[in-house]
Amino acid sequence: MISQTEPQKINKGGNNKTTNLLFVGVGGQGVLVASKILVEVLLKAGFDVKKSEVHGMAQRGESVVSQVRFGQKVYSPLIKKGEGDILVSFEQLETLRYLDYLHQESFILFNNQKILPPSVSMGVEDYPEGISENLKNKFKNTFMVEGIQMARQAGNIRSLNIVLLGVLSRYLTIDEKDWVNTLREKLPAALAEVNLKAFNLGREFPTEKTSG
Repeated sequence: MISQTEPQKINKGGNNKTTNLLFVGVGGQGVLVASKILVEVLLKAGFDVKKSEVHGMAQRGESVVSQVRFGQKVYSPLIKKGEGDILVSFEQLETLRYLDYLHQESFILFNNQKILPPSVSMGVEDYPEGISENLKNKFKNTFMVEGIQMARQAGNIRSLNIVLLGVLSRYLTIDEKDWVNTLREKLPAALAEVNLKAFNLGREFPTEKTSG
């Protein structure tokens, strides 16, 4: 059931407070594209924005992270550990890698997907169990998203990043038209219908906190 109440806004302080957000995932999931779209949306909304990202590890299957900071005036693109307000994770294990960037009130929006890293595939290490439950125990604002399922419903599994942007949009004080206009401008016209459907599915998703 979709909740009829409006989600709590993470950046409810508007432009006056700097908000620190991390996108994390693995190469091939569209992490960097998502961060670039968010930056354009934030600029349209009147925020000052700084972004940094890891390019060297962006090959398929390797960890990728992009940091986005926005507010009235932002001086540095880098987020200090313990000061991240939002973590948008495309893959479960990648969520765990960046928890030291968060604080107790941080929001975690994570895609319920497992992509085995090479060390696990080769049998050197085990994939951690109970990630969802552990996140819930440590952070009260933890939300699990069935991103792949919604991307498939939209018509293209590669629209996962747009699904997650749709979910994120519920928590930011930004007009929906800024999101839609940016998606139309920055993504291929041939995929406009699929991407807008993916965004709307994410925006309408009943983000319930993970259960133990």
